[in-house]
Amino acid sequence: MKKALKIIGSILLLLVAFILIAGIFIAKSYHFETNIAINAPKEKVWQYVGSLHGMEKWNPFIEGDHNIQISFEGQDSTVGAIYRWKGNKEVGSGSQTISKIDPPNRIDTHLHFIEPFEGEADAYLKLSGEGNVTSVAWGFDTRYKYPMNVMLLFINMDKMMGESYNKGLAKLKQLSEAG
Repeated sequence: MKKALKIIGSILLLLVAFILIAGIFIAKSYHFETNIAINAPKEKVWQYVGSLHGMEKWNPFIEGDHNIQISFEGQDSTVGAIYRWKGNKEVGSGSQTISKIDPPNRIDTHLHFIEPFEGEADAYLKLSGEGNVTSVAWGFDTRYKYPMNVMLLFINMDKMMGESYNKGLAKLKQLSEAG
């Protein structure tokens, strides 16, 4: 029994050591971007992209909590405007602040996650195209501190982000193409 505990302890120690050493070599930054083509003029798509109120209409991340508390601060569609949310364990809490805006081409926001984990990220939406077809690129950039970057070994972030982002972009497409 004593020998088995030593073996188990040694294995756990090696596993922890491996994770801590691997964290030194694993990337600490993460970038994700996905795109969609929308059959609507850029100005129509911009009404859902260029403001925090507009983004809320197709935000895939709030669907996990029907009782989410949302508030807005500042003048929407301007640098410094803030969107705050507080939801259940699935949705968490945090804020999104407009950091740069170039109507009707691009909006950049800074995300501050509070729950279920503390974190910071930057996101953007880029619109391009002419006539009745608009291409929308939605991107996300963040950095993970050591040793939290090790979780990138165990979590398929592209799949997780892709599911949410593609769901949101599909809803944006539906809203923009309606009427």
